[in-house]
Formats: sequence, structure tokens, C-alpha cells
Amino acid sequence: MNSKYDIIIIGGGAAGFFTAINIVEKNPNLKVAILERGKSVLEKVRISGGGRCNVTHACFVPNDLVKFYPRGERELKGPFNQFCSGDTIEWFEKHGVELKIEDDGRMFPVSNSSQTIIDCFQEAVKKLKIDVLTNHSVQELYKTETHWKVTTTQEVFTCEKIVMASGSNPKIWELLQNLGHSIIEPVPSLFTFNIKDPRIKDLMGLSAIASVKVKKSKLEASGPLLITHWGMSGPGILRLSAWGARELAEKKYQFAIQVNWLNETTFEEVLDLLKDIKEENAKKLVSKYAHFELPKRLWENLVKAAGISEETKWADMNKKQLNSLIEQLTNGEFHVNGKSTFKEEFVTAGGIDLKEVNFKTMESKILPNVYFAGEVLNIDAITGGFNFQNAWTGGFIVAENVVK
Repeated sequence: MNSKYDIIIIGGGAAGFFTAINIVEKNPNLKVAILERGKSVLEKVRISGGGRCNVTHACFVPNDLVKFYPRGERELKGPFNQFCSGDTIEWFEKHGVELKIEDDGRMFPVSNSSQTIIDCFQEAVKKLKIDVLTNHSVQELYKTETHWKVTTTQEVFTCEKIVMASGSNPKIWELLQNLGHSIIEPVPSLFTFNIKDPRIKDLMGLSAIASVKVKKSKLEASGPLLITHWGMSGPGILRLSAWGARELAEKKYQFAIQVNWLNETTFEEVLDLLKDIKEENAKKLVSKYAHFELPKRLWENLVKAAGISEETKWADMNKKQLNSLIEQLTNGEFHVNGKSTFKEEFVTAGGIDLKEVNFKTMESKILPNVYFAGEVLNIDAITGGFNFQNAWTGGFIVAENVVK
């Protein structure tokens, strides 16, 4: 085994592979290796998007795209002007993978299988003679006058340049910290809320377009809210978890939320609508027919929570009951007690302090000839293909600059 390389990439995930392929395509004379600590590569790609791989998002304007990143918004403007979602589509098409846009803007391979992306990367590294070395957990990084030494559990390598594409790897962060980098402490970013409450008990799988606020906080988000076995999930909740990653960690995931099941509709607007419903349905039972396109069982539970019995007809509703129902619909309070990882797509807020990176080249300002791509940096996004787009953009810019 040749343990001397021009460039070593630490991390066999999306960012690592994409960077390696782009480097050797730009300069086929460079000897490049990917070091992966696990026994297999591209595991996150395999499970992402429910096994379909949400490659990117159909947002093609850099200034709009950055708004999906709770951390990294300012820093990514320049990079996205160099390589954006449209460039990602073109890159994959050139490498034999056609992507499609879904109604919510997420983009997947036409095959609907993450294996298509894995195969694309695996074929490319084989063709370009990039060494992919698994079970190589990096133990030490050492800078000599002329090159870098990388010690793994199996071997010692030397190289001129290193690309850190190691994702949320505490061991690598520690090594980089020892070499002078600052690490923003990692906390989970995409997670669902654990809630035990009779109003949502046994309603797993039901959803509504809702807006959610965290009490005693400025955090709020709206979007589809999904009721699950353990509480609440869906894009609205995940958005809140991403923007509130640090604040909710400080609260130790114990907090109250206010849910408006009718999204942005106000108390007064609902009052007017319910007065009309009351007149038109005077003889009908309140709990029997759902309104506002809410799932029937959710409506029944909210009516019950408002203190309205199953026998109550619209005509018999008093003002207090009406107000109580509106409160449940537009401002229901739920207590969050802990979190769960969203599917298996673990994303963290935290990593290399962005002030220590040159975003024109993705090179470290602290360690010459060390570059960064992907989640090793303190950058994260909401769900929808944005975290992968950060990996592709970073990898592309690294490749442009390490070959110089």
C-alpha cells in the first residue's frame, strides 16, 4: 500500500466522495485517498430521504437558498454564487444521474433510490483510481515542515494537503482543536418533539398545516405538523428544531409550545367563522363533523378538550365553550418532554468556528493546506436537501483550490 498521497480526504461520506471526484477530474495526476473510520462508506447517503436520497432543493437563487441555513447563512452567500443547486443538477446529469423535483421543491434521483447516488460515486472513484480505505480511524494529525502526517488505527500516511469531510466526528474536532481551531460545541439540530397529551393520543399519522411557537421565546415556525407515536414531527416541527437548536438544548428539551392548528388564522377570524358554522349547523352535534379541513379524530379530541360533550349541538354552545374551542384550535398549549432523532438523519449544529475558514477557498485560516467540506463546519440546514447542497458546494470549491 502506497501511504504517500498528494491529498488525503478524511471522511467517506457525501462531502468526501464529491470532493475527491472533483479533485481528480480537475487534475488526474494527483494521488488521492479517502480515509473512512467505519467499515462502509456513504452510509448517510444510503438512509437519507427515507432511502431515496434528497440530493438538493429546487431553490436556484443563492440569496434565497442561504435563508434555509440557521447556521452559515452569511458565509454561504459567496460559495453558492460559485456552485448552487442548478450546478448540482448539471453535475449529476453529467455523471449519469437524472434528478426530479417534487411538489415541495425537494429533489431526488429519478430512480427513487439512494443506491443510484452511491453507485455514481463508487464508479467515479474506481474510474479515477481514488483509494478508498475503510476501517481507518484517524488518531493523530502532525505537521512537519514539508507535509502532513496522518496516523490511523492501521497506518501512517503522508500528504501535502488534507480535506476534512469528517461530518460530526468529535474525535476529529478534538484533533483540530489541539492544532489551534475553535470548536462550537455540537448540539442536535433536526429532531422531533416528545409530547404525551390526550389531545394527540392514538392519532399517529394524522397531519395538519399548523404554526407552532415556543413559549417564552421568539421561536416560531409553520408548515405540515405530523402527529407521531411519541409526539410531534413534520416539516413545521423540524424547522423549529433547526432554528432553535441551541436555545432548546439550553432548555434541556423541556418547554411548552403553542399550536395553532389553523396555521395563521387568528382568534377573531375563527370566531367569525364559527358563528357562521353555528347558524348553518344549529341542529348538528359539534363533535360529529370536523371543520377547517382538520382530521376528524383530531377535531373530536380538540372539542372534548374544550369541555364540550359529545351530545352538545351547535345551537346549545355557550360563549364560554365557543371561546374555549377557539383557544384549542388556535392556541393549544402542549408540553414537550425530550426529543427524538428525526428518522436516522442525525444533523448537528456545531463544529469548526466559521470565522476560522476562508469561504473563497474553504481553506483553514489557522492551518495552511487544510480544507473543509460539509458538516465538519458549524453549518446546518433545515430538512429538504439543503445539508447535502452545503456538502456539494464545499466539495466543489475545495477541489477548485487544492489543485492550484
